[in-house]
Amino acid sequence: MNYLSVENISKSFGERVLFNDISFGINKDQKVAFIAKNGTGKTSLLNIITGIAEADSGQIVMRKGIHMAFLSQKENLDENLTVEETIFASDNPLLEIISNYETALLKPDDAEAYQKAFEKMDAHNAWDFETQYTQILFKLKLEDLHQKVGNLSGGQKKRLGLATVLINRPDLLILDEPTNHLDLEMIEWLEEYFKKENITLFMVTHDRYFLERVCNEIVELENGQLYNYRGSYSYYLDKKEARVQAEQSSVEKAKNLYKKELDWMRRQPKARTTKSKSRIDDFYDIKEKAHKRRNEHEVQLEINMERVGSKILELHNISKSFQDKVLLDKFEYVFKKGERIGIIGKNGTGKSTFLNMITGRLKPDAGKVIVGETIKFGYYTQSGINPKPGQKVIDIIKEYGEYIPLKKGKLISAAQLLERFLFDRKRQYDFVEKLSGGELKRLYLCTVLIQNPNFLILDEPTNDLDIVTLNVLESFLLDFPGCLLVVSHDRYFMDKIVDHLFIFRGDGVIEDFPGNYSDFRTYEDSSEPETKATEKKEKQSWRQDDTTQKLTHNEQKEYKRLEKDIQRLEEKKEKIEAEFVSGELSQEQIQEKSMKLQKIIKDSEEKTERWFELAAIMEA
Repeated sequence: MNYLSVENISKSFGERVLFNDISFGINKDQKVAFIAKNGTGKTSLLNIITGIAEADSGQIVMRKGIHMAFLSQKENLDENLTVEETIFASDNPLLEIISNYETALLKPDDAEAYQKAFEKMDAHNAWDFETQYTQILFKLKLEDLHQKVGNLSGGQKKRLGLATVLINRPDLLILDEPTNHLDLEMIEWLEEYFKKENITLFMVTHDRYFLERVCNEIVELENGQLYNYRGSYSYYLDKKEARVQAEQSSVEKAKNLYKKELDWMRRQPKARTTKSKSRIDDFYDIKEKAHKRRNEHEVQLEINMERVGSKILELHNISKSFQDKVLLDKFEYVFKKGERIGIIGKNGTGKSTFLNMITGRLKPDAGKVIVGETIKFGYYTQSGINPKPGQKVIDIIKEYGEYIPLKKGKLISAAQLLERFLFDRKRQYDFVEKLSGGELKRLYLCTVLIQNPNFLILDEPTNDLDIVTLNVLESFLLDFPGCLLVVSHDRYFMDKIVDHLFIFRGDGVIEDFPGNYSDFRTYEDSSEPETKATEKKEKQSWRQDDTTQKLTHNEQKEYKRLEKDIQRLEEKKEKIEAEFVSGELSQEQIQEKSMKLQKIIKDSEEKTERWFELAAIMEA
C-alpha cells in the first residue's frame, strides 16, 4: 500500500540547484533512509514532504487518512508546559478516547455513553497508554514528568520531541537525524524499538549501524540523480560499488571513443551533411560522458606534524564534582605515543568536562593535569564556529593556517584541504552564511585540522556530518600519526578509529577497556549471567487494576507518582544522613546539609499524607 509519492519535484536557491525532477514512493511498512551529501538538500526535501516548504515544481501525493509525524532538528515545544503536559498536548487520537472515557465515568447514569466509551478504549487498546508513554520517557532519560520544558537542556528537548512522535504512533514517521543527542544506550533501544514496531519510516541519519539494522531500503541523491537500493546499508555499499565501477568503465570507453571522434571532427570540412551533423551531436554526448568526474577523494596523507616528546599527557588523581554530582574521582592515566582512545558513557557522566580539563578550559578540584612541552592540542568542540558577516569559506580557514606540512618537504594548502573535505573551488568562495548546518561543521573540522595538532580531541565530531564526509574524515584520521581522543555515539566510527575505550559509568567511575565499541558490547553481553533476572515493570491499566477504579485518571497518576517521589526523597534523606555520620563535613557544609534535610523531611511528610488520603479513597 502506497502511503506517499514524491512526483517530479525540484528545488533551487538562486543559481544553486539542490535537486531537479526527482521521484520516489514510500509504501506501508518500509523503513527508508535518504542519503546525500551535506548541502544537497536533505532537510529541504523533508520540509517539502511534510509541508513546511514548497517545491519549485512537482507535487507530494499522500494517501487519504494517513497520520504523519515529523521529527525535525529544530524542536517546536511550548516551554511553559511540563514534560507530561507536552505529551498530552499532542494530537494523539488516543487522548480524546481516554478523555471521553473519563467523562463517561463521571456520569454513571448514562449507561449507553459509558458502554460506547468503554468499547472504544478496548478497540484502540488505550488502557495501557500511560504505561507506554512512561516507558518511552524512561528509556529517553526523561523521568521527571513535572519538569518544565523551559528548564530542559537542548539535548533533553530533542529527546522529548522524539518521545512525542513515538508515543503518537503515526502511520508514517519522518525523522531528521534521530540519533543526535542520544547516548549509546538510547540509540540501541531505539534500534530495537523500530525493528519490532510495525511503523513506516523515512529518515535522514548518518548512523551507519542504525541504517544497517533498521532500514530495508536506501534512497541516495548523488550529483542530482536518484538511486534506489532495496536492502540494508551493507547491500547498498555493495551495489553502489558495482554501479560506480560500471560508470567508470563507461567513462573509460567514452574517453577512447572521444579520441577517435575528435580526430574525425578535426578532419571534417566546413560543409556538413545530415549524416555528419547527427554524428557531431553524438560527439558532444560522448564528450560529456568522457569528461564526467566523480567528486570523491581518498585521503592518504603522510603528515609531518610537530615532534612529540617523551612526555605527552599525564593525569594524576584528578577529581571533579558539581555540587553533589561526582564526575571524576582520583582518575589516573599516562598517555603514550600514537594512542587512539574512544570515550563512551551516558549523557551527564562527565565526558565533555573531562576533555575541558585536559585542554585547560576547566580546573580539576584535585589532582594534576601535566601536558608535555611539545604537545599541541586540536580541539573540536560541540560549539562550532562563529563566522563574521560577509566572510567566505576560504577566509575562515586561512585565519587558522595556510597549509599542513607533509613528509618529503611537501605541503597541503588550505584550499587543498577544503577540497579533500568536499568543498570544491567554487564553493570555497561562497559566503559562509550560505552553508548548511552540516557544511558548517565540516568547515569547523577543517579549521581544527589546518592547525596541524599532534594531539587531536574530537567531541561528537559525527553530529550533522553526512556519510560521505564521515568516510573522508575516517580516512584522514587513519593516516593521523598523533594521539587521538574521541567522544562519539557513532559506533561505526568508533569501531573504525579507536584502539581502546574509556567507559564513563557515572559517579566518578571510569574504566579502561582494551578494544573498540563492538568488542565492548560483546564483552558486556557475555559477562551477563544467562539467568539474570530482568526487571519488568508490571503493566498497570485502568481496567486491570480494580483497586484504583474509585480514583479518577489524574488521581491514579498522582498516586503512582507519589510512590516514586516518596522513595526518591527517602533515598536523598539516607544519603545526607550517611554524610553526617562520615564526619568529613565542615561546619558550613553541616549547616547547608541540615537545611536540605529539613526540606526533604517536610516534602516527604506532605507527600506521604496525600498518599494516605488517596489510599483511603481506594479502600473505601
